[in-house]
Amino acid sequence: MLKITMFSSAETVPGQGVGSAYRELVNLLTDKFTQQMQLKFNSLKRADISHYHTIDFWFYLNTFLPGRGRKIGYVHFLPETLEGSITLHAPVKNIFYWYVMAFYKRMDHIVVVNPTFIDKLVANGVAREKISYIPNFVSKTRFYPESQAEKAAFRQKKGYQPSDYIVLGVGQIQERKGVFDFIELAKANPEWSFIWTGGFSFGSITSGYDELKKVVDNPPANLYFPGIVDRDEMNAYYNMADTFLLPSFNELFPMSALEAFSTGTPTILRDLTLYQAIIAGYYLPASDRAAMQKQLEALNGDPDLRTTMIQAALEASERYSAENVAKIWEKFYFEQANAGR
Repeated sequence: MLKITMFSSAETVPGQGVGSAYRELVNLLTDKFTQQMQLKFNSLKRADISHYHTIDFWFYLNTFLPGRGRKIGYVHFLPETLEGSITLHAPVKNIFYWYVMAFYKRMDHIVVVNPTFIDKLVANGVAREKISYIPNFVSKTRFYPESQAEKAAFRQKKGYQPSDYIVLGVGQIQERKGVFDFIELAKANPEWSFIWTGGFSFGSITSGYDELKKVVDNPPANLYFPGIVDRDEMNAYYNMADTFLLPSFNELFPMSALEAFSTGTPTILRDLTLYQAIIAGYYLPASDRAAMQKQLEALNGDPDLRTTMIQAALEASERYSAENVAKIWEKFYFEQANAGR
């Protein structure tokens, strides 16, 4: 039996995509490979593989201890993707960015969730042969299409009418996520309802915190900030929405988009190059706020387009299903364990 230790603090701060991705993987391995893999968590007992999901300093230090086996790093972000998320001043920022890459280089092998980051890691000194791409995924037992009756009941519970056009955004409230564009779209369309689930996971060092906090505390009448929503309730939010909109300026492989796909919710994303490599054709692209406005109007006014995008979302959820990705992880772990012997 393969002994794997997961090192992570991803769930200590709620509302982060890293935590969602971590929990999905742990649940997947626990459900499907109980006879092949033995999982431990943040343990220093001897392991065949130590899988590092977050870059905590004590995790970095324990890589120098014996018994860690093959050290696998999970790349959920690069230094550049933190721009617009948190505000750090030099030289603190420079030291932290150096540390991020030092952590990745310390690994025997690293996994990226988006292939476009492979070249960037190589440019930062990571050997190409030490990098593998494995996509994110979500469980269909947690995120799935609900019945019309269930959708209507949740709308009623939250104070919305069956005829309301609801636009949902999901993620940490920060500048990088494009929350300012989401707010302006809400202001420009008072006849529609906008909801953004998520909170200030980084507190006052969140980029744009002061200005965003003012809006969250006193939003337009048609914009609702419920805060960090329990993961068990998020499926109902996706199903309640007519459209999922993520105006983020920088992402790797957004878990929220996968969750929306899995519920069959038509999706609009800012048209980032990194999306084109992994989910092109499954969402409506928008280069800026004006384009987002046009796509929202199109989905609201064209039933045929809406049907097409519901089907596209469900097709994407099949491609990135737990069943397909499980086979990739199984092969990867055993290959890495053998490479370390």
